[in-house]
Amino acid sequence: MPAPLVLIAPAMAVPSVFYRPLVAAFEAKGWDAQALANTGFERGEPIASRSNDWSYADEMQRIAVSVAKARAESPARPVILMGHSLGSQISVGHQLHHPPADGFVAIGASVPYFRSYPKGGLHVLGLGVTVPVVARIRGFVPKPMFGGPGPRTLMREWARFVRSGRPPFAVPHAVAEPTLVINLQGDTYSVAKANALFIEKFLDPARTTTWLYRKDAVPEGGNTHHVLWGKTPGPVVDQIVEWWAQQQRGSSRHLDQ
Repeated sequence: MPAPLVLIAPAMAVPSVFYRPLVAAFEAKGWDAQALANTGFERGEPIASRSNDWSYADEMQRIAVSVAKARAESPARPVILMGHSLGSQISVGHQLHHPPADGFVAIGASVPYFRSYPKGGLHVLGLGVTVPVVARIRGFVPKPMFGGPGPRTLMREWARFVRSGRPPFAVPHAVAEPTLVINLQGDTYSVAKANALFIEKFLDPARTTTWLYRKDAVPEGGNTHHVLWGKTPGPVVDQIVEWWAQQQRGSSRHLDQ
C-alpha cells in the first residue's frame, strides 16, 4: 500500500504556513502532507468581515473537497485527516457528514464546554458570552479578540459550543475510522477533561488510540504548548507513523494517559 497523504486542518486563526515544519517532518518519513488553507487567515485572501462570513459546515465542505481531490488524484493512496484544535472539531464533523478520510488524527482537540475547565471555567464562559455579542454588533469578531478576525457565524457557533457543550453539527454515530487522539501535557486550551469529552462524544473507543505527548519527550527547543508544538513536530510525526503501521498490521495500542 502507498504511503498516506496527510491533510492538516489548522487551528483557529493559524495560517497554513505555520505547519511547514510538520509537512516537512512527514515528508522526511516518505509520506505526503498538505496543510489546508485556513479561510480568512491566508496571505492575500479576504479576511472575515460583515460581508465575508462562513460557518463550521462551510469549513467541513472545504475539507470534503480536499479529500475528494486527493482520492481522485491517487485512488490507492490512503488519506489521513489531521485536525489541530478547532481543526479537530471541524474534521470530526467532516468524518461524520461527508465521505470520511481513511484515518483521523486529532491533536489539541476538545469539547470546549466551559465547565470542563478549572475554576468553573469562568474565563472560557466569558468568551462564550462576549464573542457572539461582538459578532452581532460588528458583523465579525475583530482583533485583538480571541480568534480575530473571525467570521461571525463560525465564531457564534463556537461560542454556543462553549456555553452548552453541544457541537454545531449533528452526531448521528461515532467516527468509525481508525483514530489517534494526541493530547498535549500541560495544554491549557485542550485540558484533559475537555479532551476526554471529545473522545466520549465523537469517537468509537474500539477504533481510537490515545497518546499523551509528555513534556519530557520533546526535542531540544520544543514544548507541548497548544500551538507551538508544531515548530518541532518530530515526536508527533513518529507517533502517527507508528500508529498507522499498527493499523495496517491489524493491531491497536492505547497508551495510558
